[in-house]
Amino acid sequence: MESSTSDAGSEPPSEPHQRAFFDTSLLADPFFAETLFNQLSDVVFFVKDTAGRYVMANTTLIRRCGFQHKEQLIGQATIDVFPPELGANYAAQDQHVISTGEPIHDRLELHLYPNRVAGWCLTHKIPLYDRQQRIIGLAGISRDLRMPDKQHPVYHRIAEAISYIQTHYAEPLRLEELAQIAKLSVAQFERHIQRIFDLTPKQLIIKTRLEIGAQLLLGDRSVAEVAQECGYTDHSAFTRQFRATVGLSPSEYRTLQRRSKLAK
Repeated sequence: MESSTSDAGSEPPSEPHQRAFFDTSLLADPFFAETLFNQLSDVVFFVKDTAGRYVMANTTLIRRCGFQHKEQLIGQATIDVFPPELGANYAAQDQHVISTGEPIHDRLELHLYPNRVAGWCLTHKIPLYDRQQRIIGLAGISRDLRMPDKQHPVYHRIAEAISYIQTHYAEPLRLEELAQIAKLSVAQFERHIQRIFDLTPKQLIIKTRLEIGAQLLLGDRSVAEVAQECGYTDHSAFTRQFRATVGLSPSEYRTLQRRSKLAK
């Protein structure tokens, strides 16, 4: 007869919920994540209290805000660090997360730092809770968009569609049409774009159009003309998309960039 599968002296296997217990109150440094994020030069990391003041920030954020030391940023709010128009927009975004508890994931944004050229990133923000499930702040990261890897094995399969987006951004662009150009199914095309650019096809089209728009706004064309040049037949739609992505209206962006140029 086969022997029993368990020895008399052995302990029964733990229940799943018994294995994963970890008391975070035992941590000597609850801010240990800051040390980890300090190693990432392409990621901004921060924690803020319910008033929107920085409680924690990694080295990348500190440097991009023009500071040398963490103490110069901690305790400050975005309105204290960024130009008024941008600071107010970031504060409103933070307060929405804090007041509703709704996180933000993969939001495509064009960030304008005080001492850095504008850069594209994907932003994530989550509310932070205490033991009574009350929101006590938020944590967030913004990750720089990397350059597309043109050596990637699948890049050649989507290269023609990318070129089409870059030359026909002012025209209506349908996902089915782009997939057909790449000779892929819609699902395959979406997967390859995400793998190469870290963006959805829709985000890639928005980024392409707004990059052109941001450049044109440095000139003297009216906002309505810029909107049409970028493929927005509705001037207000361009303004809404630009504000949602940049944090400023097109007119505010133009004013800020001209003011920054004069200050140099």
